[in-house]
Amino acid sequence: MNALHVSTALVDTGLERLARKRAGAKLGWYIHASVYLGVNLLLVALSLASGRHWAVFPLLGWGIGLAVHGAVVFLITGGAGIHERLVEQERERLTLQRDPW
Repeated sequence: MNALHVSTALVDTGLERLARKRAGAKLGWYIHASVYLGVNLLLVALSLASGRHWAVFPLLGWGIGLAVHGAVVFLITGGAGIHERLVEQERERLTLQRDPW
C-alpha cells in the first residue's frame, strides 16, 4: 500500500468520524425538539384546564434553550459554514497536487 492510499484511508476515517459526530448532534437536537413539543403540549393542556396561563413560562424558557441548541448544531458547528468550505477547498487543492514536493 503506498502513501497515497494510506493518507486517503486516514482522511476517509476522519471524514466518517466527523460525519457521524455531526449526524449524532443533529439527531440529538431532533430528540430535544420532540421532547419539547410533547412536554409543552401536556403543560399547555394542564394550564388551560386550570384556567391560568402559566405554561407560557416553561414554553419560553425551554424554547430559548432549544433555539440555542439548534443554533449551535446547525449554524455554528454542523452547518456548511466558512470553515468547512475552506477545509474542503484545501482538501481539493491537496488532492489535485499529488506530490507537492
